[in-house]
Amino acid sequence: MNYKRIFIPDAIIFITVVTYNRKNILVNNIEYLRNAFKITKTKYKFEIVAIIVNPDHFHMIIKPENINEYPKIIGTIKSNFTKISKLRHSNNANRESNIWQRRYWEHSIISKEDLYKHIDYIHYNSMKHYNIAPKDWKYSSFKKFVENKYYENDWCNFGDKYNINEMDIE
Repeated sequence: MNYKRIFIPDAIIFITVVTYNRKNILVNNIEYLRNAFKITKTKYKFEIVAIIVNPDHFHMIIKPENINEYPKIIGTIKSNFTKISKLRHSNNANRESNIWQRRYWEHSIISKEDLYKHIDYIHYNSMKHYNIAPKDWKYSSFKKFVENKYYENDWCNFGDKYNINEMDIE
């Protein structure tokens, strides 16, 4: 199957990247993932608008300087993590890594309303998967958003869990 990506100038991109067979390896190897991002940022110019890292997947919103480079950004993050974590195990004829799912989900954000819904979805993710309040999940950009007065510290309490939004993008 030949996948087509959309490249809208000045778009912001929401991305979901999942580990192979949903292996719980990201949080336990968070420093490797952080280093993979740092290395990637030396090669490509992009801003991370919002992010959450879960044990088996991460969601992020990025603003690449060059919209045509976002697939390379994702590929480079995945490749760098695989190399520096030394978790790589090739198990097929194509010598593909069994660290990451081959594909990733992307969505081009072109309105403020869509951006806000996706930022909420990212920060709501710890509640969705683990019943952990965003303020207590240390692998996200939530605290940065609280500092910038976008959220109250207690945003998304347990009573709000199912009222935030109906998005399911994993």
